Amino acid sequence: MKDVCFGVDVGGTTIKIGLFETAGKLIHGFEIPTRKEAAGRYVLSDIANAVEKELSDKKIAKERVRGIGIGVPGPVMDDGMVNGCVNIGWGVFNVAEELGALTGLPVKAGNDATVAALGESWQGGGKGYDNLTMLTLGTGVGGGIILNGKAVNGSHGAGGEVGHMTVIYDETEACNCGKCGCLEQAASATGIVRQTKKLLKNSSVPSVLRDRQGLTAKEVFDAAKDGDELAKEAVDILGRYLGIAMSHVACVADPEIFVIGGGVSKAGRILTDAIEKNYRKYAFHASKNAKIVLATLGNDAGMYGAAKLVLED
Repeated sequence: MKDVCFGVDVGGTTIKIGLFETAGKLIHGFEIPTRKEAAGRYVLSDIANAVEKELSDKKIAKERVRGIGIGVPGPVMDDGMVNGCVNIGWGVFNVAEELGALTGLPVKAGNDATVAALGESWQGGGKGYDNLTMLTLGTGVGGGIILNGKAVNGSHGAGGEVGHMTVIYDETEACNCGKCGCLEQAASATGIVRQTKKLLKNSSVPSVLRDRQGLTAKEVFDAAKDGDELAKEAVDILGRYLGIAMSHVACVADPEIFVIGGGVSKAGRILTDAIEKNYRKYAFHASKNAKIVLATLGNDAGMYGAAKLVLED
């Protein structure tokens, strides 16, 4: 009986690995370091060794394992072909085939943000919804689209890359991706700070943020919660760009629910209120009533979604 599986979430610093019951309960989650030296050549063998050790420690026969799901920070094709993961040093290769050869287990791979969306759809803030879009607001902006319960990778592995949707049409500075005006330049943690600094420079409105060294996104939200007018304007600008981007996504994917995750989502209600006000303004009438909620699985969403990947068939 194949009653367990693994979910693996590969990050730039650590790799989160979860052993799951196939019904969705996490049995044990743990982390190993991401060894990025030598263009990430040790990452998959480290994962394989960790899986073998976990099965040995838990006295679980390999015959009971349904497979391994893995989420990676880069575009991934349906067949497991990774189209480059710059943060790890990987080029183009089939991560599912290579990890499968190392472990002797079936492997399915997906983009980390898409996989996190699948996790939230399966056991998190979007549980019970088959049509879901997730935005992860952190150092960058990631996204994942779930349609009819299935993760959308697209033909080039870039399905759900909402962070690189152009929303700031007069932007002249380049995003990390090379384009100008990406959502990531306004809605990531660094983007929020960047937009706030522009306001501080171009406005004489009094603000507690003027005296801050090393300004952070959290400080912007905290100041806005305390009634600081400039900080409130910065949050509204953020909400406007997110609302516009989400209204565009809704015209294509028409989700029942948007789930907002990532470190920035810790701002809570002030963030979702700003998004909701602007989304309702810009959304096509048929999609206007999509729910907007916060993610609930935190940093474990990728593990859960990766596990669900291998259960989809």
